[in-house]
Amino acid sequence: MKAYKVFENGKPLKEVEIEKPKPSGNEILLKTVACGVCHSDVHIHEGYFDLGNGAQLPVPVMEPLAMGHEIYGEVVELGDNVTNIELGKKYVAYPWIGCGECEDCLNDREHYCSPLSTRNLGINVDGGYGEYVLVPDSKYLFDAGNAPDEIAGSYACRGLTAYSALKKANLKKGQNSVVIISAGGLGLLALKIIQAAYSINPIVIDIDDEKLRIAKKSGASNIVNSLNEGAAEEVAKLTDGGATSVIDFVGSSKTFEFASTLFGLKRGGTYVIVGLFGGQSAVQLPMITLTARTINGVYVGSLQEMTELMKLVKEGKIDHVDVEKRNINTANKTLEDLKGGKISGLVCLTHE
Repeated sequence: MKAYKVFENGKPLKEVEIEKPKPSGNEILLKTVACGVCHSDVHIHEGYFDLGNGAQLPVPVMEPLAMGHEIYGEVVELGDNVTNIELGKKYVAYPWIGCGECEDCLNDREHYCSPLSTRNLGINVDGGYGEYVLVPDSKYLFDAGNAPDEIAGSYACRGLTAYSALKKANLKKGQNSVVIISAGGLGLLALKIIQAAYSINPIVIDIDDEKLRIAKKSGASNIVNSLNEGAAEEVAKLTDGGATSVIDFVGSSKTFEFASTLFGLKRGGTYVIVGLFGGQSAVQLPMITLTARTINGVYVGSLQEMTELMKLVKEGKIDHVDVEKRNINTANKTLEDLKGGKISGLVCLTHE
């Protein structure tokens, strides 16, 4: 089988021929139909996350790796114990696979399993940049209904992360004082999910007027360019004194500072940080107490959250965002384009 692998962090992926996996026991073999390219792929390829001020969190590749954790594939082989999965059917693979034995794994926090023990698809073991992917158990496979091939896999990371972030934002159906920071691919996906799950049309903030125009067309109640003078005051006016919830899909020092102003988030509000843009910001600790704010971080989502999200997807309740399709042989250029900000929405690689 063909696969595009990282052999050395920061160096171009190499096209290689490797042996096709053979499923046994509870395992299922998928033939990759499409694999979303996530910003996490850029970080894994580079070998670090930017922490700001020159600091980095290393994530070195320990052995040649076929990245790609947003996997949508067709079942082509089954292990002897698998009886509930249909050959020839397409599924989304939940990639956040732990050791199965620790306290987190046994309490539906498998995505929090120790990095030393995880078997995350496309991160610790070969994923969707390979022609075939071995999934360890049928519980990790989800029916995407009539979702287009090119978007289905993205629900396993970007969609799941957005859904988990929304659950942590203490939302109530029909709220009109919710802010989403970012009108990029993940922000637009979150916009579609919040409409389906909570009947909320949030305010969307970005620095790109064209992206904001798309967000408005996609259902945002209001749009604000944070570079404009008086942007924070405009948000305060639109939300009657500040947002009750801010979900930040950028995660930079500038977005943190914007959301943390007295105008950005009202007393008792919740600020959820999702993005990994990077940076540092000084926090005045008494202000957390005086404003009674909650700050949450989000790392992908649980298997239960995936189940809830994919129910919405399968039932056709989420309006899908557009995704650019590229062939797997463009993997290196796609990573470069994503890193360079040349891709404004979502993109996937196919093995056609």
